[in-house]
Amino acid sequence: MAFDTKLLEIIACPVCKGKLEFNAAEQTLICKADRLVYPIDDGIPVLLENRATELKED
Repeated sequence: MAFDTKLLEIIACPVCKGKLEFNAAEQTLICKADRLVYPIDDGIPVLLENRATELKED
């Protein structure tokens, strides 16, 4: 199942309530303010702080 990008209009980072960015290649959602990466499992965003990983520098 693919992630529906229309969800980006209504979902927010659970930590800071900021906007999330979709990374299609990694199938993740990124909060640049908190530097957290949230996974997307089977098209469903997992917006739990304990499942987030730290955003790595590129």
